[in-house]
Amino acid sequence: MNETQYNYKVVRQFAVVTVIWGIVGMLVGVVIAAQLAWPALNFDIPWLTYGRLRPLHTNAVIFAFGGSALFATSYYCVQRTSHARLFGGPLVGFTFWGWQVVILLAAITLPLGYTSAKEYAELEWPIDILIALVWVAYAIVFFGTIAQRKVKHIYVANWFFGAFILTVAILHIVNSAAIPAGPLKSYSAYAGVQDAMVQWWYGHNAVGFFLTAGFLGMMYYFIPKQAGRPVYSYRLSIVHFWALIFTYMWAGPHHLHYTALPDWAQSIGMIFSLILLAPSWGGMINGIMTLSGAWHKLRTDPILKFLIVSLSFYGMSTFEGPMMSIKTVNALSHYTDWTVGHVHSGALGWVAMISIGSLYYLIPRLFGRTEMYSTRAITLHFWITTIGIVLYIASMWIAGVMQGLMWRAVNEDGTLTYTFVESVKATYPYYVIRLAGGLLVLSGMFVMAWNMFKTIGAGKAVEGAIPPVAAGSGLDAPAHA
Repeated sequence: MNETQYNYKVVRQFAVVTVIWGIVGMLVGVVIAAQLAWPALNFDIPWLTYGRLRPLHTNAVIFAFGGSALFATSYYCVQRTSHARLFGGPLVGFTFWGWQVVILLAAITLPLGYTSAKEYAELEWPIDILIALVWVAYAIVFFGTIAQRKVKHIYVANWFFGAFILTVAILHIVNSAAIPAGPLKSYSAYAGVQDAMVQWWYGHNAVGFFLTAGFLGMMYYFIPKQAGRPVYSYRLSIVHFWALIFTYMWAGPHHLHYTALPDWAQSIGMIFSLILLAPSWGGMINGIMTLSGAWHKLRTDPILKFLIVSLSFYGMSTFEGPMMSIKTVNALSHYTDWTVGHVHSGALGWVAMISIGSLYYLIPRLFGRTEMYSTRAITLHFWITTIGIVLYIASMWIAGVMQGLMWRAVNEDGTLTYTFVESVKATYPYYVIRLAGGLLVLSGMFVMAWNMFKTIGAGKAVEGAIPPVAAGSGLDAPAHA
């Protein structure tokens, strides 16, 4: 182990598998999107049915693709901004291989029908235990690196990464508490409305911390680096951090409007969801305004296009979410494809695009090159992905609002105007458009994989040298990282 060099090996490993898992996760997504348009595509094979592939898709995209991107970027960022090699020795390798085993076990058990039936927490108890072990190792590595930093200042990206790591650990351990009833069978430790409450405290904060706070850490590091500009307002980034992490924790009940959950709890969830708009947009504005004085770079820099457009989708999703949490809006939107559109504007528009942009920055530097093999391929990837996401979201918005209106339409005598089957039939064209959008996004990932492997082939794995003396101990330190 060379203490004068950063540990880039694990960053390289996570960066490569991020792209591979992205293709796998989105491929499964395309398959189930096609099944909604043409149900016969499950071929009457149990493990290819929508109900089994859908949780596989969400787990693959969130935890395999998104999780690997978070591991890669947080490990890179914490080393560079701390001027210290990753702490933990063998624990670092364990986080990589342990996480890959978790993903493979998920890919085996979910199609076979082994599930806890909890949204975003479907994996059964033995896999849950492995997740907890990997995550504790991740926390030790991350915070151990912070503890041995040579720079007094803790850069804001690390605050977001740190909050994401700690909170996800708590969420996972509390929500996954269960009584085993066999090797791959368990019963939740909670019952009734308490179970629902704990589940959506977990479920929404999986969105809030895994899919938001972690990726905001990415935003605060990679946008300033790619733009060659300091963060627009460092003070705003601190306010953004504390306001976001406090408020997000209480937003879960908005998933349980019009249920057995007490009305006061539903209302608190709605109020906190509406408050969330402020810190979310504060972060978006901070990220976009970082380009002040460098707007011209957007014309020629496709990586910056990915990073900035991701923030636009973040702003849109975080406006849409609070609006959908209002009870009267929720009465129209719940159980419709509008929710699906909303989730994907966040997952594809925000999470995937910020991850892709960050990886395009990272990969050349991990393999001793100044840029990716093909800048034109990055530009192509950007436009394919953007058009695909817009098609996806717009089709689901239209389908969702239409479904909500059809389901609540009543005749003068009080009978329903439309049958459920009529609403499904009316949705069909939008399912086909959604599939086309998904295919475009998947195609973009194949372009990225080609570009990545070409870049790796033309380069050579390198380790960065740790500066012998910290460049500074104040706010300027991260700028030199």
